[in-house]
Amino acid sequence: MRDLMGIMKQAQAMQEKMATLQRELDTVEVSGASGGGAVAVTMTAKGLVKGVTLDPGLMNPDEREILEDLIVAAVNDARGKAEQVAAERMSELTKGLPIPPGLNLF
Repeated sequence: MRDLMGIMKQAQAMQEKMATLQRELDTVEVSGASGGGAVAVTMTAKGLVKGVTLDPGLMNPDEREILEDLIVAAVNDARGKAEQVAAERMSELTKGLPIPPGLNLF
């Protein structure tokens, strides 16, 4: 019974740390870019896009599809970085805990 109480305390502490981490990820910002920096996207580590910056030279109506592709690429770049930051923070949080491989807590 003593072990069960210890596990319950660990679970409660982890739950509190997870809630703190989730709030923190709302404030961590990452940037992604494409086209050699011609398009940049800023988002939170939870994936909320905060801003898009475009090089004025890209504002050619005849090249709209290129610009659209660059925006998608920049968003995907930022999203990958956001996922990496979230995974790193989660790894710090769960270090030393017996969590099965492949279990995604997000």
